Amino acid sequence: MRQFYKSNVVSRLAPEQIERQGHISRLAFETLRQPAEAITFLNTHHAALGGRPIDLAIASPEGLLNVVRALSAMPIAGPSAAEEADASGASSAKNP
Repeated sequence: MRQFYKSNVVSRLAPEQIERQGHISRLAFETLRQPAEAITFLNTHHAALGGRPIDLAIASPEGLLNVVRALSAMPIAGPSAAEEADASGASSAKNP
């Protein structure tokens, strides 16, 4: 019987790449407010950027800056459903 081993060919990111990945992910979630929209934006080819935003942001500081600019040019989404529920719950708690 043949044994299978976990592949040791794992792509490991350098610390600065991990920092850029976290930065752009947080910014996308804060800007777009909807997790599905943020994930789609980060993982879908963006024609104006010439690649997937997450890959570009991880690859270089310039790529990160370009993705930040693209995000800042996008319309800001309204509050998420969870935020709206929190806000309505907070206001009803103040006004019983």
